[in-house]
Amino acid sequence: MVSKLALFSILLLLPWQLLAMEKLRIFTWAGYVTAENITQVNEILISKGYNYQVEVITTKAEDADQMFAVIRNKQCDITFLTLFFIKMHGEQISRLLQPININSPRLSNYKNLDPKLTHIAMGMQQGKPLYIPWGGGVYGFFVDTNKVKQEDIPTSVKDLWAAKWRNKFSLNQGQFWYNVGLTLQALDFHPFYLEQLAQKNDRSALKELLAKQGVVLNKFKQLYNNAGGFWQSSTKFNDNLEIVSSWGPEIKRQNEHGGKWQLINFKEGHLAWLDTINFVRELKGDKLAAAEVVANYFIDKKVQQRIVDELSMLPASVNLDSRGLLDHYPNLFNADLFVPPYSQLSYSLMQQMVEQVTDDRE
Repeated sequence: MVSKLALFSILLLLPWQLLAMEKLRIFTWAGYVTAENITQVNEILISKGYNYQVEVITTKAEDADQMFAVIRNKQCDITFLTLFFIKMHGEQISRLLQPININSPRLSNYKNLDPKLTHIAMGMQQGKPLYIPWGGGVYGFFVDTNKVKQEDIPTSVKDLWAAKWRNKFSLNQGQFWYNVGLTLQALDFHPFYLEQLAQKNDRSALKELLAKQGVVLNKFKQLYNNAGGFWQSSTKFNDNLEIVSSWGPEIKRQNEHGGKWQLINFKEGHLAWLDTINFVRELKGDKLAAAEVVANYFIDKKVQQRIVDELSMLPASVNLDSRGLLDHYPNLFNADLFVPPYSQLSYSLMQQMVEQVTDDRE
């Protein structure tokens, strides 16, 4: 709803003044910023006397390399980067961002963010964050309790390899590193053990770990062979699946139409991701101040509650009526299980694993 002050401020502006306003360009994922969000934040900027208006660029976020290219080509001012993208591939994106002034008076909602999310190492530069936490989720596995009794629900990642679940669960195909992490967990390694070895440049250990007839590769192949379906951008459902992997939003829609899908709370924990708000390096002066006002709007209670209710995301803010799955599973955002910024070495090795699995399936 337009406030009286904002409406009065807008009415005072002549058409040529509106046209003369500079743009603050937002680069984000599909569904993150609504038309209502744009209207409301622009009213706030006008009411505070800023000569800037936000617009969402038509290019939607897809992956780390694509986001790097858009930022490098100076096509945006504010981004919604996934946390581990910031320092992927030699920290190429981090060089294009600037630290956040968390003490800015324009970031009044920052104090309401979950402190566990504000200083995660992979998003820090010389002790300062390059990001503002916004919202995230887990690579979750959800069971259809219309088909599976509570006592039969798996309790461990390892259960996905059991004959009982063969062809009855799905995997994401595009972001394969999650499936590599599951495989490592099932073998009692840390899910990011591959990256840990790569960081040490321990090539002999990597070679042994990923030997062609080795335990890890065979386990990975078994996981893919056991899967009853794969999906790219959003979870697919069919009558044969009793467990689906999902980022979350699709589950909410299914349950609204009579489904009874429930998150499986694996004892190993859940591989998590966090999307963040970031400022490009070139922002300064009044434009930077306006960007802080915009960011503050997106970590306000109303917007944070919307991403819980409409997107089934896990919010960064704590002062909400509901934090979604975090209300029931407060440890979902386990810092030790946030996907790391994979190096080129570990990333290429995981790609090779997928290629070998694909070759075997053909």
